[in-house]
Amino acid sequence: MKLYEVEARRWLQEAENDLRVVRTLVRGRHYAAACFYSQQAAEKALKALLYDRRVRPPFTHSVAELLRQCAALVPSLGSMEAEASLLDQYYIPTRYPDALPAPAVPSQRYTSQQARAARRSAERIVAAVRSALGVSG
Repeated sequence: MKLYEVEARRWLQEAENDLRVVRTLVRGRHYAAACFYSQQAAEKALKALLYDRRVRPPFTHSVAELLRQCAALVPSLGSMEAEASLLDQYYIPTRYPDALPAPAVPSQRYTSQQARAARRSAERIVAAVRSALGVSG
C-alpha cells in the first residue's frame, strides 16, 4: 500500500471514530462537544479524500474550503455546501468562552437540535467520502 493510500485510510478511520464519539456525546447531552466533533469528522473525511487522490491537504480546518477542493475532484460533493457551512461555525465557539458573547459559555449555549443537525451533516459528508473512496459500510 502506498503512502497516500495509508494516509487516506488513517484519516477516514479517525473521521468514523469521531462520528461514534458524536453519537455518545449527543446521548450524554454534551451538545457543544458533539457539534465540534461533527466538524472534525467532516474535516478528516475530506482530508482522507484528498490524500486518496494524491493531493496533500491544505493546512486548514474549514470544511467548506476542503469541500470546494474535493468537489473539484468529485463533483457530486459540491451539493453539500450547506452542510459544510453549518459545520464550520462549530470549530472555535464550541470550545472557547471568549468566542461567544459574555456571559455565554459553550457547554451551555448549544442545543440538542444543533448537535443533531451537525451530526447529520457530518454523517452525510463522511458517507459521501466513503462512497467516493469505494469503501462500504
